[in-house]
Amino acid sequence: MIWGMGRWEPNARGRLEQAAMELFIERGFEQATVTEIARRAGLTQRTFFRHFADKREVLFWGQGALQELLVSTVASAPASAAPIDAVAAALEAAGASLQERHEHARQRQAIINANPELRERELIKLATLASAIAATLRQRGVSDPAASLTAEAGIAVFKVAFERWVSEPGQPDLPKIIRQSLDDLRTVTAAK
Repeated sequence: MIWGMGRWEPNARGRLEQAAMELFIERGFEQATVTEIARRAGLTQRTFFRHFADKREVLFWGQGALQELLVSTVASAPASAAPIDAVAAALEAAGASLQERHEHARQRQAIINANPELRERELIKLATLASAIAATLRQRGVSDPAASLTAEAGIAVFKVAFERWVSEPGQPDLPKIIRQSLDDLRTVTAAK
């Protein structure tokens, strides 16, 4: 055992995440190592790997919970809700869940934007979310291509709103930006 590193430490995941974010910001994602992250958190590499498969997962570990929130919200929307309205409710719920972590989200996005490999991973994760939403819409009786188009449009709205929220100072809450972005989409697609 390394001095000062007990067998069990409270909030290990949170401490590792904080240490990783600090190192990614200070030194860059590529230069920060798992050993340095664990050391800064006062933990071991073994503890790191109990919580994260690799250092990239520090930035992406919440994906499963986000996907579950989106899918469950779409699935539980009233049967009378239009597919886009079910997706809008899910996006707003996701926005509300992220609202409290604005500074973390801003820092995370800056790290991802600075690294092509992480940008690619982010796009893959967004595509996975769109596929899960489309599958849920199909379970609600929405046929393709409408289910896929609605899910992809929803994720595009979320992506644009999220980027505004983390990049423009003084932005209102994320659910409000999501609603505004969805309204913008409806405006440009409305028949004249």
